[in-house]
Amino acid sequence: MAFFRSKTKMDLTELVRACQRQDSRAQVIFYDRYKSRLLGICVRYAKTVAEAEDIFQEGIMKIFSKIDEISKPESVDSWVKTIMIRHAIDYYHQVTKKEILSSSYENTDIDWPVDDHGSVLQRMDVQVLLETINALPDGYRIVVNLYFVDGYKHSEIAQMLGIMEATSRSQLTRGRNLLFKLLEQKGIKQHEIL
Repeated sequence: MAFFRSKTKMDLTELVRACQRQDSRAQVIFYDRYKSRLLGICVRYAKTVAEAEDIFQEGIMKIFSKIDEISKPESVDSWVKTIMIRHAIDYYHQVTKKEILSSSYENTDIDWPVDDHGSVLQRMDVQVLLETINALPDGYRIVVNLYFVDGYKHSEIAQMLGIMEATSRSQLTRGRNLLFKLLEQKGIKQHEIL
């Protein structure tokens, strides 16, 4: 197969089709193409790097087992992201859903007036923001990631986590408030965020 000669000249459609045929060379190229991006997603949802690596390894196996489901190879980027996010969520369902959703933190009822959450996140230093999000309790961290970083709606979050939309909204509000409090503790003041 000519497209294996050069990774840079490889057509994405051909790569996906080769993976669907379980071509091991294509699977290695596919793995290399998505590893850092998908591992980054796992790090956002995991408590530790080791846990993120476990989630990633299980998730990539799930991706390869479901790759036959892709009918439009040009949509593979969003497909692998969705599979990995859902796998990370499923991982926590296995750990204990109740533990995730019962997270609490003192003084999280501060309600900072933020109307455009997306623009707040875009103006932040990415590394500081991700470290701070990872410091949130599990329930808050997962909902904050799903809503702010991955762009899911409360109805989708509720469905993925098996909770009510009101619970998703509550976790997001508390998580956002705690996030801003933790950022403030790092020296990032409200007027710098807004």
